[in-house]
Amino acid sequence: MNPPKRLRSEAETPTGGREEEEREEEEEREEERGAVDVSIVMPMYNASCWLDECLQAISLQDFTGTMELSVFDDASTDDSRKVVEGWRERLEARSISLGISGHDSAQPRGVGYAKNKAVSQSCGQHLCFQDADDVMLPQRVRLQYEASLLQPNSLVGCKVRRVPEGSTERYTRWINTITQDQLTIQLYTSHGPTVIMPTWFCSRDWFLKVEPFDEGGKGVPEDLLFFYQSIRQGGGVARVDECLLVYRYHEKATTHSVTEETIWKLRVDFLQERVLGQWESFTIWNAGKQGRKLYRSLSPTNQEKVKAFCDVDENKIQKGFYTYEESKQRPKPKIPVLHYKDASAPFIVCVKLDMTGGVLEENLDSLQLKEGTDYYHFN
Repeated sequence: MNPPKRLRSEAETPTGGREEEEREEEEEREEERGAVDVSIVMPMYNASCWLDECLQAISLQDFTGTMELSVFDDASTDDSRKVVEGWRERLEARSISLGISGHDSAQPRGVGYAKNKAVSQSCGQHLCFQDADDVMLPQRVRLQYEASLLQPNSLVGCKVRRVPEGSTERYTRWINTITQDQLTIQLYTSHGPTVIMPTWFCSRDWFLKVEPFDEGGKGVPEDLLFFYQSIRQGGGVARVDECLLVYRYHEKATTHSVTEETIWKLRVDFLQERVLGQWESFTIWNAGKQGRKLYRSLSPTNQEKVKAFCDVDENKIQKGFYTYEESKQRPKPKIPVLHYKDASAPFIVCVKLDMTGGVLEENLDSLQLKEGTDYYHFN
């Protein structure tokens, strides 16, 4: 293994000549790019209570290639940066170089900004994204590196163990049980990326081809925006089918700052772009609240493609029609409501997964439908 290279800390760079030194360091990184196999990219904000466990796990990776840890501190007000610096010697003893920088503004600039800065100061051929409050298992870097070599234009994820146990139970089950085919089919569910951001691993070349993370700050789903852009660029989605990350749930997680309506709009727009634009007509499976909301969210062109709603609720079916009261058209659009056995594909299914005791899945199977061709989940 190559000897560790100590990256310059922002605090060590003198004020005078900073721009010149930054240019020189960037040139050095360009020259050495490829000398490091994997950069572990870690944004950080007030994470001191989790860092020892996180960094201990990084130091215990069984990967035999070269690694560095690139940390960007997004204006922490605790001693996070001091804790990371305290691990420098132990990391370098394991041949893991440490680069840490940050800013001391009054307010953090957001996860997207911090991730971009951590990536830009790193030099690995591959990027392993790590949240400061999560814990990677010893084989994570090795197994995802091997998978990424085989799929260089893909975002590679893994299975997770959620702590505390039982938190976000349905979401965690979805993360771990979605099939490899569904990773590229169930792109429109409410859960977000089919491989979650804290598990991402990819080649640097692919990251640079997609685009940087959105730096809009609090409330911006920078992971979903990047994920959708990767799909648009023709990127793949893959998962190592082993649990490689302890994924922590807590109230301070940045995920909680993103509103459901923000995610809804992104999903609707992506669905219209990737699926509905290719269909001449379709049926919305669910004549209830979620199905009607989807209809109202569609563009006028795609609303006209909705030939029916379908459902299993006899009360909804007996009404016969859904009338779009908010429409400015005269007469107002009236969409038929049918029993699902009387409806025809393709369908957009607006029924929550894992909530019907398998009844929804049985109904779909009874019609001999193929997911990704005859129907897509939007739930």
